[in-house]
Amino acid sequence: VQLQASGGGWVQPGGSLRLSCEASGGTLNSWTMGWFRQAPGKEREFVAAIKRSGSSRLVADSVKRRFTISRDIAKNTVLLQMSSLQPDDTAVYYCAFRYNELVVSAMSRGSQYNYWGPGTQVTVSS
Repeated sequence: VQLQASGGGWVQPGGSLRLSCEASGGTLNSWTMGWFRQAPGKEREFVAAIKRSGSSRLVADSVKRRFTISRDIAKNTVLLQMSSLQPDDTAVYYCAFRYNELVVSAMSRGSQYNYWGPGTQVTVSS
């Protein structure tokens, strides 16, 4: 499976960005995809995840009022809509993928994902 992420960039505080991650290759009829981020000097942290069926989606408490995750099944793509961005959101955002649908309690664990995208930089500053 290959993951292609796009949509990162620079934005002023209070602005919005939408990240996109497309999965290709393999048999993509059951999966869980998620977003993680890592800021300089910090550990990687979970941001959001969603199942292909759409039956469950999980968003980290720290961003749930501002970030929304969705998916486009036809394109095997997940979208992360980020609004009211703050400097603390500055990080490299990584798309992650695994076959099959995880239980909700496991969706936030990076160790559960088998494939990772190269990361896309999000910078929030004035």
